[in-house]
This record gives sequence, structure tokens and C-alpha cells, in this order.
Amino acid sequence: MMSGRIVILGGGPVGLSIAEQLGQAGRTSVIAQRKQPGRLPPGAEFEPCDALDGAALMRLMQGASALICTIGLAYDAAVWEAAWPKIMANMLAACSASGARLIFIDNLYMYGPQAEPLREDMPMAATGRKGKVRAAITRQWQASGVRVAALRAPDFYGPGVANSILGTPTIGALAQGRSAQLVVKPDAPHALAYVPDIARAAILLLDAPDDAYGQVWHAPSVPARTPREILAMAASRLGVKPRLMEMPGWLMPLVGLFMPFIREWNETSFQHDRPFLVDSSKFERRFGLTPTQLEEGIPLTADSFRKA
Repeated sequence: MMSGRIVILGGGPVGLSIAEQLGQAGRTSVIAQRKQPGRLPPGAEFEPCDALDGAALMRLMQGASALICTIGLAYDAAVWEAAWPKIMANMLAACSASGARLIFIDNLYMYGPQAEPLREDMPMAATGRKGKVRAAITRQWQASGVRVAALRAPDFYGPGVANSILGTPTIGALAQGRSAQLVVKPDAPHALAYVPDIARAAILLLDAPDDAYGQVWHAPSVPARTPREILAMAASRLGVKPRLMEMPGWLMPLVGLFMPFIREWNETSFQHDRPFLVDSSKFERRFGLTPTQLEEGIPLTADSFRKA
């Protein structure tokens, strides 16, 4: 088990879940970001830090044994291009100085459009701006000499996770008696990861031998199912009709002219307009962690929105 100060950069759903699971195991952690989260799990402390401030991050990491990055920047390619290379450089410098390991919670954009399940050994073939940023910061850590493990996850969901394709616009809407608003194809199978599973995977990497570092891992993900099937499960749990409202594909570029989020979303349409499949068998074989089945995760997620 990894000993020493564990710093979690980012207090969103994944960061909080990691801190919560560490606390349940009697381990402490520090959640660091610019503003204190609305809640801190037992065993977690808060320290203010801006990841864009290299000196502040260097101070934060003094005496630390590990840095787990769960940061989510604004969904804007220009923001990513300006901020991510600097954040990665700051994290690598701080980890190099402290001797800490870095676990980077990543996404799958760098692969670009693919016609088969995504694997860790696939080339980074992104053509869009956000995917190219992810590829560039991957090359940064690969060339750094710092012990880094990248944990790449598809779209994630879970209890209380609002900003998700299975969050407020869909399961949250069903819980309010409204139609689920879909920006993905309802009948294209789509791989998903459960937030507590991502947290469990990060902690397994935290405690893993050094040979788990210097490489990429895909977070355990259930076999892809269609959003229509998944939302029917949520509706059944909520006792409502599974009403769906899909934005037609031809309308997306037009809407993107007026809605910046949709414009940014359109850039990664290859993850949403066709079957999106992920192979996470490498992690499952190495660590023996199987993903939480949708039949368990979706009802728990639906319950959380019913209580909200």
C-alpha cells in the first residue's frame, strides 16, 4: 500500500469518489483546487491550489508520494490548448521534485475515429483540436521520466454525476417527469464507466508496483449498450415512461452556430454518432477489477436523481 501524502487535484465526481474510498479504508488525502468543494469526504482535507500556478503546485507536492489528477477544464478547445500543456508541465515538474507518482485520469479523445474497440496500443490518430491536445500532453508525460500511469475512461456516470450523458439532461430529466434530452445516437452502443469503478481503478494504480507506470490503462467499462436500453432501465427504476428526445444529426452543426457547447461537442462526434466500443481487458486482467454492471449502477444513479 502506498504510504505518504496523497494529493488529489480536482474535486469533481471522480476526485471525491477517490477521496471517499480512501477514507473508507482509513487513509487520508488532500483535495486541491482553486475553491473548496461543497463537501469533503471523511478523511479528506482541502488545500487551495491553482494547477496553472507551478510554484503553488510545487509547494503543495512537498512531501507527497502521489498526485492523482482528476481535473476537468471547461469544454472549450481554446481553453484546453492554452491550459493543458502548462498544467501537465507543472504536474511533471512537481512530481519530479518530490519523487511522487502521477496518476492521470484521462479520456479517449486522442485515438480519434476508430472502427473497432479502443485498445491502449492504438495510435493517437486524433484530428480534432481537443483530441490533439490530449495526444500532445500524453507525449509530454511519456518523455518526462516521471512515473506516470494514465487511466483513460469513456463517458462516465454514477450517483449524483450531473454533467454526463446519463446525468441531468437524461436520467435527471426522467426523474423530473420530463423527456431525456439526448445528444448521442439512441441506438448506437456506447461504452460507459461507473465513477466508483474509476476511483477503485485509480487506487489500485496508486498501490501498484512501478511496472504499472509508464503506460496507459483503460478504466473498467461494461460492454456497450445503447442509450435507449440504458435509459429504459432508469425509467423503470423511477416508475416513469422512457421518453427520449434526440437532436437530429443534421441539426447539430446549425445549433452549434448559436450554442458553444454543441459546437465543441460536434468536434468529437465520432464518439457519439456510431458504436463507441472500449476494450478494458488489460486492466481487468492485471488487477482483477471487473466493472459494475449497468443493472446495479443505473438504479443507484436513478435513485440519486430522484432524491435530488
